[in-house]
Amino acid sequence: MTTFPRLAAAELTKIRTLRSTAWTLVLAFVITVAFGVGVSFYLSTTFDRLGAESRATFDPSDFAMSMVEYGQLVLVVFGVLVVGSEYRGGTIRAALAAVPRRSEFYRAKMFVGGALAFAVSELTVFVMYFGSQAALGSHGGAITDPGVFGAVFGTGLYLTMIAVISMGVTAMLRSPAVAIGTLIPFFFMVSNILGHVPGVRVVGQFLPDQAGNQIIFRHYPTGSVLGPWTGLLVMAAWTALALAGGYLVLRSRDA
Repeated sequence: MTTFPRLAAAELTKIRTLRSTAWTLVLAFVITVAFGVGVSFYLSTTFDRLGAESRATFDPSDFAMSMVEYGQLVLVVFGVLVVGSEYRGGTIRAALAAVPRRSEFYRAKMFVGGALAFAVSELTVFVMYFGSQAALGSHGGAITDPGVFGAVFGTGLYLTMIAVISMGVTAMLRSPAVAIGTLIPFFFMVSNILGHVPGVRVVGQFLPDQAGNQIIFRHYPTGSVLGPWTGLLVMAAWTALALAGGYLVLRSRDA
């Protein structure tokens, strides 16, 4: 009988052997850290040119964590490839034939993809944080400053859920091209617009990324109806819905 550890090991092997999927994790780390450290170093050399108000309200943690947007894009692609590569290559039929219980197959795939996303996301944001604070020099902060550790750790959770939502949506759409064409415009255009347009802003703040990214900042703009951790809980609910939707489609439709 196929056991969960064996299924998880098989899913890990798939990710390791599919270069495009494995490299997205490397790119997420490199891009996020490079942007965070590079922009922080540039700011440290031009800090005195900022206006008096900007200098007075500057928060080194908020500034550093805002750089995760670049890695977020790559983690969306990672989540899509974890699930979509088998649909694109047609190997999903063989995979399901080898594991008749689709729930076990799905659980192992989501667990491995989510665990990898979590490990890389947390490593990335902590390395980026410490690197950016060092690059900021005398303008940098410390991880022990009030609220900083929670913001950094929570940002890793936020990025993890972005990847897992992408996995669930891809399982529903069953096509990596359609999933990327849906998720990237949603996360980087539609959601941002709805989250900032007067009249629909309150509703927009409950969208997954708009709710979750409140954990990134220690000083979030006024008018937010969700706090950092309540926003992350809303995002967790969206993540659960995406996973449930993906499983229902996998269970009810032929490969």
